[in-house]
Amino acid sequence: MSKRELSDPITLRIPLDVLEAVETIAETSERSRSWVIVRALRLYLAGEGEEILAVRRGREQIAAGEVHEMDDVLRELEVIVAGKAA
Repeated sequence: MSKRELSDPITLRIPLDVLEAVETIAETSERSRSWVIVRALRLYLAGEGEEILAVRRGREQIAAGEVHEMDDVLRELEVIVAGKAA
């Protein structure tokens, strides 16, 4: 098993109901609270967090001029659709 590099400890204040759920899950799964919280954060980052990062990357591409004209994109789609219909 490889050892992951860890950050310095952080302080986090969370609602008591969330903490209670974390503690219950940790106890039931025989894991630490940290393990449960890291897993929850990873799932968030893979889902909603990734969508937010994709929006940021898109905005950065637009700012850098990495764009395509909508008319060009629509023409390309028409060619693709026409080719599949043939």
